This record gives sequence, structure tokens and C-alpha cells, in this order.
Amino acid sequence: MPMGTAITRMLSVARPATRGLALRRAGFVTSARSSTGSPSSLENQRKTTGVLPPYAPVGVSAALAAPSSGAVKPTLFEHEFTMTDRVAMVSGGNRGLGLEMAMALAEAGARAVYCVDLPKQPGEEWTKVKDYLNRMEGKPGQRRLEYISADVRDQEQMWKIGETIGDREGRLDTCVAAAGILKSITDCLEYPAKQFQEVMEVNVNGVLFTAQAAGRQMERFGHGGSIILIASMSGTVVNKGNNWISYNTSKSAVLQMGRNMACELGPKRIRVNTLSPGHIYTHLTAAYVDPQPHLIDHWSSLNPLGRLGRPDELRGVVTWLASDASTYCTGSDILVNGGHHAW
Repeated sequence: MPMGTAITRMLSVARPATRGLALRRAGFVTSARSSTGSPSSLENQRKTTGVLPPYAPVGVSAALAAPSSGAVKPTLFEHEFTMTDRVAMVSGGNRGLGLEMAMALAEAGARAVYCVDLPKQPGEEWTKVKDYLNRMEGKPGQRRLEYISADVRDQEQMWKIGETIGDREGRLDTCVAAAGILKSITDCLEYPAKQFQEVMEVNVNGVLFTAQAAGRQMERFGHGGSIILIASMSGTVVNKGNNWISYNTSKSAVLQMGRNMACELGPKRIRVNTLSPGHIYTHLTAAYVDPQPHLIDHWSSLNPLGRLGRPDELRGVVTWLASDASTYCTGSDILVNGGHHAW
């Protein structure tokens, strides 16, 4: 039976005194507040949600509260989608997706983005990105990209890095745990224990230690924050034709880690989400497809868009997750894979 027909019949048999209750149960009247003003009013939003951004009112609420004449300023890219004056830490930030995301946060206005990676010195790509940001219009020289050499598997070292950033900057707002490794295709029945453990130590332990390092500082300063764990569609689906049991297992663990941390840290206004890319052409995947060009066509055929993704196609989603544009999003996994999971 169509929903409209069912609702009409329900109301026709309801006595006048109970029709209001029937409408509320059907979802057409949410509360008595509707009769005293719009749910979008600043007063009702403050009463029901408890927490408003310092630049409130926003959106429809701003329109309702504004004077009836005079110019008004947009807020979407001035307040919500911005990282102005914020501080971020990105593991795996020397190159690949980590560097791409670090650059996006800096470009969005973060005053400092700390890239943590294993090499003692940053690579050529990182250095060129740092110089590029220094020359970018708007606030030249104020988008600081910093480099710290560290092993994400060392919990004590990662915690110390978090403390150092906190002491230096007086805050730590965003964490992107992007460091990860992928080993060669190996039969699951023959998979060596040492190799499996190595993948888990980097992709699971390292992600946890990175998130802890940032989360401890977010709690310390009381500003809340956003932690973004880089998982993979491989944590949800199996990459057909690729025997990557250690990688896929580790990314599945990251998904559950994100949900658990989100539930524990939510009361502290620390949001935790996972981001699951699909086949993105990076240094990691290039090691497989460059020697075997046929894999590009094969992997491309596995999603509705019919192509591999670019690292820059994650800039928007990571900025959204890091910024106030996503303040009601936590415990979620964001799939960016060209629709690979849809069929």
C-alpha cells in the first residue's frame, strides 16, 4: 500500500483528539516547538543541539536572524570549509596520499601542518610542495609545512611528537593517519608470520598510535578535533585477483578502530572517521601497475567511472572531514572509489 494512502486511512479513522498524535507518529509534526517558531531559529537550535559554532548563526538560521535589509556575507567558505589558524598532523606525509592531504589542509588555511614519516629527510616532492605553499597567494609564508622523521610503530615516540606539537602551537586540531604499507601478492595459506606482523604493525598499530598522539592533545586543549584514519575499500571488499590478506585485514581493523574511537571520544567533541579510497594512482599502486600496464585497464574496468582515481580527488573530502563543514559526522566510513563497491 502506498505510504500516502496508508496515512490518509490512518487519519480518517482517528478521532480529532488523536489526529495530532497520528501526525507526529507519521513524522509530519516533530514537536510542539514547531508551533512556537522555526526549528532553524537560533533559539531553537541552541535549545535542542546544545553546541553552536562561535560564528553562528549559519545557513537558514542566519537568514532568519538577519535584518530585513543590508548586505550579508557568505559563511560556507569563510567559516565551515576552512582550516584557518588550525594545526594538523599527517602521518605518511612525505609523499603520496599523505602529502596530498597535508597540502590540502595547508591550502585550506591551516597555519601549520606537521608531516610525520619514516625517512630522515623529506623527499623532493615534499620540498617542492612546501615551496609552492610558501608562494601561494593570500597568506604567503603563513601556510607552514613542517617535517618530522619518526616511526609510527613507536608509540612512545608518536606520543612525544604530539606533545611537542601541542607545546609549540598551543593546539592540535586535526589528525590524518595515512601511513601504510602493502606487501606483494602472497597465498593466504603460505603467508609468512613475520610479513603479516609487519603489515599489521604499520597499518594498525601505527594508525592507533598516531590517532592517540593527536587525540591526547585535543583532549588536553579542550577544543575538540577531527581524527581521520585512512582505511581502504579493501577493508570492506576483497580486491579481485589480488591476494592481499594482510593489507585487507589491516584496513578492516582500521574501520572498526575508527568506530570504537568515535564512540569513546564523542563526548570530548573529538570526531573520528575513516576514509576509504579505491584504486588511486600513487607511489604505492604504481609499484604494481607500472610494470604491468594491463592492470591499469583491468582495475579501471572494476568501477562505473572506468578509470583510476587521482590523489587530488581526495582533497575535498579530507578538507570536509577536517573542517567545521562536517561537525555532525563521526563514526562514519567515507568511500571514494569511483563506485567500485556499487556492483
